[in-house]
Amino acid sequence: GINAEYGIAMEDPVVQSAEGVAEAVNEIVPEAVKNVTGRAAATTEGLALAYASLFLMAVIPIFWGSFRSITYHRKSKESGEAVETMSTKDVYMFPIMASSMLLGIYLIVKYLSAEHLNMVVASYFFIVGSLALTAILRPIVGMIPGSSLLVEPELYHLKFNKGSNVFVECKFDMLHVISLGLSSAFGVWYLMKKHWLANNIFGLAFSVNGIEMISLGSVKNGCILLSLLFFYDIFWVFGTEVMVEVAKNLDAPIKVVFPMDFLEKGIFGTNFAMLGLGDIVLPGVFIALLLRYDASKGESSNLYFYTGFVAYILGMAMTIGVLTIFNAAQPALLYLVPTCVGIPLLVSLIKGEFSSVIAYDEEVKEEKADEKKSE
Repeated sequence: GINAEYGIAMEDPVVQSAEGVAEAVNEIVPEAVKNVTGRAAATTEGLALAYASLFLMAVIPIFWGSFRSITYHRKSKESGEAVETMSTKDVYMFPIMASSMLLGIYLIVKYLSAEHLNMVVASYFFIVGSLALTAILRPIVGMIPGSSLLVEPELYHLKFNKGSNVFVECKFDMLHVISLGLSSAFGVWYLMKKHWLANNIFGLAFSVNGIEMISLGSVKNGCILLSLLFFYDIFWVFGTEVMVEVAKNLDAPIKVVFPMDFLEKGIFGTNFAMLGLGDIVLPGVFIALLLRYDASKGESSNLYFYTGFVAYILGMAMTIGVLTIFNAAQPALLYLVPTCVGIPLLVSLIKGEFSSVIAYDEEVKEEKADEKKSE
């Protein structure tokens, strides 16, 4: 054949040799990159799609979970149910406990059997993942036409106790039962296939529920916790191989992933970019706390929440930028903590509200509100 544009006979030996060299380079370079980085090379478009997807899977749960936390805390207060709140002692112990757990998992993966550990972990996440997904699905199922007929004025009450010691107690309606059935069916798919989509849906459900339900107690606690985790993340990612090895070998929804070869293989891609749930939930609970601080002031602008949210976006963009440039695992909290903590506090300094923000304590505020009601 003749290439009409260039007028060159493709059968020419020189041209064939050049084509052979080009094909060899195309085969060798990706393999060389794989040997250096430990994973197959990804196209620029594939990387961009993967990082954009991880970015969305990070910011959506933070935004959604933060506003859900307003409703959750209000309903918990009205019903007298305790909210999971971290004390100052919990804050200081958290990096130590997290380090111990991380190192323990690493030693099991490295020297024992990752397969057996993954079986145990998968069974655990099937249970807690189904419950987390149920909490997400319940309002959605409630929007289906006719579902209101299943809502009864009295809730079912399940309670396991021995004498005065209550071990498990929950209240639910038929919509919860339907949602649990759907979530359990989804969980069976996760157990059988371990597909990355199932992993992500469970991971996102954990993230939204964690941001919604966990309270840092005070802004001061949040600043201390994130500052400690700043050093925790740097040490375990840059100082050791522990964090990266656990993330790669533990087959559980403790991270969200997206295939960098999605454009070539679709949902059956195998070359994943990943983001740990801790990089979503831990800054997320702090940003949710800022939203509740805004709400406590009775202002609709939600200045500190949006400042924290934009700061998270900036920190995540920095993480992805450095990751792209150096093509090496990055401790996301290295970039997220300075932005998520520093920028809202800087805004509070500019507005002359630093003392009010840093002193905000949800438990103290609730106690004062209760005192006013009793008067």
